[in-house]
Amino acid sequence: MGRKRWPIVAVAIAILLLAGAIAVAWINPRLTRYIESDQFRVELEKATAKGLHFPSGQYSSIKRTGLLTAASDRFHAENGHKALNLIDARGIAARFNPLAVFLQRWQLDEVHIDSGEVDIQTYTPIPEPTPTKSWLHVFLPERVYLKRVWSEPADVTWGLRGKKCGLFGTRLLITPHGRDFEYQATGGTTKMPVMPEMQLRHTHLLVTKTWLSLYDFDLAANEKSDGTIHAEGTAGTGEDRRVDFTIDFNKLPIGEWLPASWKGHCSGAATGKVHWTGKNPKLEDASVRGSLRVHEGRVAGLPFLENLATITKKKSIAHLELKECSAEIDANHAEIDIRKIDIEDTGKFRIEGEMTIHEKILSGAIRLGVARQYLEWLPHPEEIFPRQSGGYLWTRVHLSGTTRDPQQDLSPRIVEVLKESPTAFLGLIFRQLDDAITRAFGGK
Repeated sequence: MGRKRWPIVAVAIAILLLAGAIAVAWINPRLTRYIESDQFRVELEKATAKGLHFPSGQYSSIKRTGLLTAASDRFHAENGHKALNLIDARGIAARFNPLAVFLQRWQLDEVHIDSGEVDIQTYTPIPEPTPTKSWLHVFLPERVYLKRVWSEPADVTWGLRGKKCGLFGTRLLITPHGRDFEYQATGGTTKMPVMPEMQLRHTHLLVTKTWLSLYDFDLAANEKSDGTIHAEGTAGTGEDRRVDFTIDFNKLPIGEWLPASWKGHCSGAATGKVHWTGKNPKLEDASVRGSLRVHEGRVAGLPFLENLATITKKKSIAHLELKECSAEIDANHAEIDIRKIDIEDTGKFRIEGEMTIHEKILSGAIRLGVARQYLEWLPHPEEIFPRQSGGYLWTRVHLSGTTRDPQQDLSPRIVEVLKESPTAFLGLIFRQLDDAITRAFGGK
């Protein structure tokens, strides 16, 4: 009896398969026409804009490329309400998950972008109005759900100090985290006005309604250097706007971070740590603590060092090799404290001390130790450098003035000593005059 039923079952299955094939053959061209229609494109634009918090968005024409796949040359949206201010994606290919319709969403399991630009911004959370819905919304999808988005080299930009900066030519991976998103980027170049260009190794962050969590942000100085920067921390994106970030840097070439007038004259590798906290992201409410150490520091060719070489008749003072170069910093909007200053070129000089900058007013004191051989030009150096220790003659130098016009009390004391010794004073003047004439006529 069982054997007699098998042909019936087989025929039934064949009929179902045939019916399915006929249905697909009938539905498929109509589905293609609908997906490629303006009506579907407009609805998808609305859903995408809503999901990404834009007032509107525009797709170029949509082409169906497979049973569940489609492509569009471009999607553009701007004036976003939240973290995204602008998105311009080009060469979009996506795979649709039809089962997600039962969850009232357009779900795209795979979205690949050939290139694009994303501009992000800080924002104050404002409740978005809830549009009036018809009774049909119970049956129709109401938003776009992106399960996985990745791109070929794209730009992620933001505004800083009136300039466009960000990550350029990076590969993005975006995945959902509930109704929020996690972002990862690999490769590319960082460009910001406060730092030189650096290579992005990897970054990973989560942005929710209440917090931005930066898990890692790793930069490399360049291909010829081992210099790196690692950052991590959190920032509030809701009513709580607190920030708490830690930045570690290691073996960074200092020449690229210095003012243009110092580049080419200074070299070395900086290592240290910075801890930035604040009740909001504004610099005026920030508190920064950090430490810095420069390894293999070298300074040469600066005019003031060449002047010192002329005054002391010691050419070696024009070229410094720093065995020690470190300090700690504690700063807020109004005041910067620089402590534990320690700078030494062994056998030439050593500087220790601390200074404070309060609303551009400079104060503090440093202890300056100079090797005796570099003070031979000065009559009775012990009058100014009264203490001897560690191979140096020491004096205390008080700082004053402003950051634009710094003052110190060492120069006046030296002038007073020279006044008491006219011969030494004239010798100093003639050495400087001789040096100026030699340079003017191309001498060495």
